[in-house]
Amino acid sequence: MNLAALLDLGVPEAHLRTELARLPIQSEYQIDVSPATKMGISGTHVKVHHQDAHDHRHHATIVKMIKDAAYAPGIEKRALEIFQAIADAEGKIHNVPPEKVHFHEVGAVDSIIDIVGAAIAIEHINPDIVLSNPIEVGGGFVNCAHGRFPVPAPATQELLAGAPCTYGGVDGESTTPTGAAILGVSVDEYSPNGSFTPTKIGYGVGFKDFAIPNVVRVVLGEYQERGQTSSDAEHVKIEANIDDMSPEAYEPLMQTLFAAGAVDVFITPIVMKKSRPAHIVSALCSSDQQQAVSDALLNHSTTIGLRILPFEKRVLPRDIVEMDTSLGSISVKIVTQPDGRRRGKAEHDEVLAIANAKGMDYREAQATITGEIRQRLKA
Repeated sequence: MNLAALLDLGVPEAHLRTELARLPIQSEYQIDVSPATKMGISGTHVKVHHQDAHDHRHHATIVKMIKDAAYAPGIEKRALEIFQAIADAEGKIHNVPPEKVHFHEVGAVDSIIDIVGAAIAIEHINPDIVLSNPIEVGGGFVNCAHGRFPVPAPATQELLAGAPCTYGGVDGESTTPTGAAILGVSVDEYSPNGSFTPTKIGYGVGFKDFAIPNVVRVVLGEYQERGQTSSDAEHVKIEANIDDMSPEAYEPLMQTLFAAGAVDVFITPIVMKKSRPAHIVSALCSSDQQQAVSDALLNHSTTIGLRILPFEKRVLPRDIVEMDTSLGSISVKIVTQPDGRRRGKAEHDEVLAIANAKGMDYREAQATITGEIRQRLKA
């Protein structure tokens, strides 16, 4: 169904067949691609006909098969990762090393076509990001190579560890181990909270009949993460021009704004009309703190008006960790850059406290701690 949906989305059938022909099993299968309808929804149907005498292939056999096919790096990598995910799941379930796993259903020709075909089709589309709604696994029981099991099958559930799932939406298996592996390896974000603009839609029609349409829908479009470019801002900058307040009053004002909910406050010197020196007091806060912060600025300064400017934020992922250094334990803020590199910075107040406690110059203590943090993050 996944392969059918990707073909329906626009992956050329000829391209798929040409790439699949690289595998050394071309004489063992035939693929039928045809239009189909399920409960009024039109899409594409794919059937893999095969007479497979080797449906218990070893993981290493399939790895060699894919590598010998000399696929483009993206196709090979994705296909191998999907089979590796299955090997890891089966190995954990049966308590054997992944490299010793013998595939049952997923070692058959049709499953190899499903998985390698998915890698070919996804790499042809070349998406920037792959999104998925929560995965419906179904309900009831399913017959597997090892017996009759409740849905989801053990391998399916293991492969979907960490992914949001729904259960019992249909009576039967609606996500197989093969489908779970494709999703687990390919999906970058589940339950996306950004905005998605569809441009093209594909439907893969299944064989079974459920109470709801048994189809897989794949959508191509443009995705905007929440807060990335949306006009519905969740953060505001509140600012006022002040030219008639004593300088001593700014520090208490800043503390009051922080207490009211501001996440940052800063003061910028400016020159106003008639060359009057003045300052812009700016406070950043979330939109739900807008009223409290603006009230604080009006109540605790001499301004009689202010500006409220919505804005968007892009924030690097960050963690606060306790790190041991030669001068003692200290809190370190670690951020991850878009290129994957990490950098860390020790909390100023704690560096100062360590310097004072050890009778050191602040700059010396800061340099020592910063150097050790850098070395730790490179390790």
